[in-house]
Amino acid sequence: QVQLVESGGGLVQAGGSLRLSCEVSGRTLSSYRIGWFRQAPGKEREFVAAIRWSNRYTYYEDSVKGRFTISRDNAKNTVFLQMNSLKPEDAAVYYCAAGGNFAMGYNLNRNYDYWGQGTQVTVSS
Repeated sequence: QVQLVESGGGLVQAGGSLRLSCEVSGRTLSSYRIGWFRQAPGKEREFVAAIRWSNRYTYYEDSVKGRFTISRDNAKNTVFLQMNSLKPEDAAVYYCAAGGNFAMGYNLNRNYDYWGQGTQVTVSS
């Protein structure tokens, strides 16, 4: 069993930055890939970024490349999502999730077994 707790959401003006945190506990984390997803009102949950715990390979959705950075801190068992140059369309509830530590299907909801409760990100224009 893996538990994930997100934090760091809030209200920011367009062009601003936020850093989300996902504290992970449970089984050996090197066996997992951690992903960030987001869901805006009336829309489906979509992939944002992912990192493989064992080798730090990272993956990004095209619209966030160059603006968002995913990273991890082994000592704190925490994954971060640094979000810069935020746009109103980035506003959503952001979720972190844990899935198998493999490259294929990193952007699919169904390939993640454990989910956090979400943290709200609001971007004002």
